[in-house]
Amino acid sequence: MPSLTEDLFAIGAGPQVVGVSAFTDYPPAARRVTQVASFASVDAERIVTLQPDVVVGIPAQGPLVADLRRLGVRVVLIPDDSFDDIFSALRRLGDLSGHRAEADKLVSRLRERTDKIVSGVRGKARPRVFVVLGAAPIFTVGDRSYIAHLIGLAGGRNAPADMREPYGRYSAEALVALQPDAIVADRASGLDSVIGAPPWTSLRAVAAHRVYVLREAAILERPGPRYNEGLAWLAARLHGRGT
Repeated sequence: MPSLTEDLFAIGAGPQVVGVSAFTDYPPAARRVTQVASFASVDAERIVTLQPDVVVGIPAQGPLVADLRRLGVRVVLIPDDSFDDIFSALRRLGDLSGHRAEADKLVSRLRERTDKIVSGVRGKARPRVFVVLGAAPIFTVGDRSYIAHLIGLAGGRNAPADMREPYGRYSAEALVALQPDAIVADRASGLDSVIGAPPWTSLRAVAAHRVYVLREAAILERPGPRYNEGLAWLAARLHGRGT
């Protein structure tokens, strides 16, 4: 997972990383590491040739690492679904890599900055935010998602509170009825190509130019050590300190 790679580099264990996901793009040094997997596939033979002491992933990838386990490779699957999982993942990786002290220090710094951002929006109006991960069809986040938690910390409310799933499809009719106060979109969502057509033209947030496109989606969508950048970006847009 790219988030776990970011974690390892952030705690000083970057030189120990011998294999990464095809989607790993940060930090720049991680792009030079051998690619051995994607979210949906694992190249067990290539991983074995790298002779790793441990392979890390997330629980959803359990079926993908069965071959590695049969080959005697140690595999540790680390949850990354919730906000608190950010910190537990850093500590777990710190233990695995011999960088627990650095992980603990990083967790303290991250929490301190989060507290400052949250205190800066405390008491302000809480706009309802609709996140666009995909525009055609519409794909968004529910209250159980990590992104919705960040919206709450940034002084907003996740608009589609009726969604039971963390992520899922949302109908155009329901979006128009919802009339969110602000829209946050992933640059790769395709929103820019359809925003001039229904249902987007029926939204007051669009008419009021309260549409914010995230140029680097990872800072908001990836539960890693850069999450405060996404949180600060959100707080600035929701409360009038950025465009």
